Amino acid sequence: MRHDGRQVNQLRPIEVRRQFTDSSPGSVYIKAGRTTLLCTASVDLEVPPWKKHEENPSGWVTAEYNMLPGSTSPRKRRDRTKVDGRSTEIQRLIGRSLRAVVDFQALGPRTITIDCDVLEADGGTRTLGITGGFIALVDALLWLRKQDPTCDIQKILVDTVAAVSVGICEGVPLLDLNYIEDSTAEVDLNVVMTGSGQFVEIQGTAEQRTFSHDQLQKQLALAGDGIVELTRIQRDIFGENWPLDQNPSS
Repeated sequence: MRHDGRQVNQLRPIEVRRQFTDSSPGSVYIKAGRTTLLCTASVDLEVPPWKKHEENPSGWVTAEYNMLPGSTSPRKRRDRTKVDGRSTEIQRLIGRSLRAVVDFQALGPRTITIDCDVLEADGGTRTLGITGGFIALVDALLWLRKQDPTCDIQKILVDTVAAVSVGICEGVPLLDLNYIEDSTAEVDLNVVMTGSGQFVEIQGTAEQRTFSHDQLQKQLALAGDGIVELTRIQRDIFGENWPLDQNPSS
């Protein structure tokens, strides 16, 4: 039993509210434990300059990530002139993860930008950004289909994607670390997977001691189970508006 009462293989309680704001085609408030993000998706009927040289320009998906000043204690300084290295690395991860499940040719010459703003940080902001960012992406595509009935979401999305952290604390593999666990973990992994069980990215670090192949496999198994649950949550939050034929993890 962990300090917050969870089992070793249990996600933090997750709250999701779609269409949280009206100004973006996709807008999702997502909370796991105390970690809270606002993920929005904007659609631009343009593509990056380097894509305009393609004979048949395809679309693009990109992401930005930011921690608001009040998301941590002490206060985080606002990034006014330059995005810090950590934020740059995280937004690149979110962008790569979302692009892994998008067919750019089917998307057409459009750019979808996912903005992930951290309202409160208690561990796992990057993984929650990916999970919530995908929900915002789906909502943006549903909005786009209303504007353009030829938009075929089932062709644009080749799979779902979600992410979760795992780690080893006091020799025990744990799923979905909060800040207390993450800050003392001997091993820390972030795992990004599709709903069909394919890996997109694994970020792993021995923070205090090395770890064995067996320990790695146990962490990946925990992550896989967590991704199945997160994929179910993503699907269920849309209900009958879920645009894919079936749950890829089923």
